[in-house]
Amino acid sequence: MRIATYNVEWFNALFAGDGTLLRDGAPSGRHGVTRGAQADALARVFAALDADAVMVIEAPDIHRRHDGIAALEGFAAWAGLRARRALAGFPNETQQEIVLLHDPDVISARHDPRESPGAPRFDGTFRIDLDSDAAPEPVRFSKPPLEAALTLPGGQALRLIGVHAKSKAPHGARDADHLMRLAIENRRKQLAQCIWLRARVAAHLEAGDSLIVLGDFNDGPGLDEYERLFGRSGVEIVLGEGEAAALHDPHARQALSQRIGAQPTTARFWIEPERRWLQALLDYIMVSPDLMARRPAWRIWHPFDDAACYGDAALREALLTASDHFPVTLDIGV
Repeated sequence: MRIATYNVEWFNALFAGDGTLLRDGAPSGRHGVTRGAQADALARVFAALDADAVMVIEAPDIHRRHDGIAALEGFAAWAGLRARRALAGFPNETQQEIVLLHDPDVISARHDPRESPGAPRFDGTFRIDLDSDAAPEPVRFSKPPLEAALTLPGGQALRLIGVHAKSKAPHGARDADHLMRLAIENRRKQLAQCIWLRARVAAHLEAGDSLIVLGDFNDGPGLDEYERLFGRSGVEIVLGEGEAAALHDPHARQALSQRIGAQPTTARFWIEPERRWLQALLDYIMVSPDLMARRPAWRIWHPFDDAACYGDAALREALLTASDHFPVTLDIGV
């Protein structure tokens, strides 16, 4: 079985309100890319993945005037994908939903939000002291994680938690001091969300659930200078580094094991003032200890780092055109 996570930059911009695909020459949400070019590139990438389930990050908007489910299922039908059924959780107001596309002939999936002591449902409010003033502050997810209960062939149960954690980027900073304050505030909120998520993970592991946590964490070990201020990254918190029941992701472990040297990356951004590309490890697929016995294999579909992707010129260009993130897949026995 293949499970994937893929952050599609401004997927929402490719659809009309009723979910109709806008495959034309108008600009997409990606700089210098038309809607038609992005749609065609995404079709090629999704087809190459041929996944049984894809956790789509930044999926099309879902509200009373925009049918993101119809949009994704219509896209899947147009592209001829096996993963053609869309499952959403709690909608948000950011035009960037978290939706699971899956093959209904292989997987049965339902939205199954949970809560446990110290970890309310993800559409609720989590209280934690963020600034050490002994006064717990309310924290909410702008994009509540998607909790999906899956039934696999043979009746095996598997739980997925799709994540799009808060960005730490200090958008809207007026000057250097304001930029620093925003960066620290965003880092605190991102870490609080990861602490909340880890509490949910711990509850599942204690219950003996098979669990996969996947998505865009907007974070990673050694990613910015504020990590030293707070001690560790959000990714380390969710993994449960140092705990008996830790999740596993080989790319995270590689990044944690060496602060200097080559690192795996899943995203590529253009830095205009510096006229260069910045690459970062932001997307992860973390698995519970019991799943390690099924010989899982991870792959980052990076157009320059993965030999098969680089060797397929059409796929390489599609990956660069489709999004500023690259898919991550997990192949695992069932």
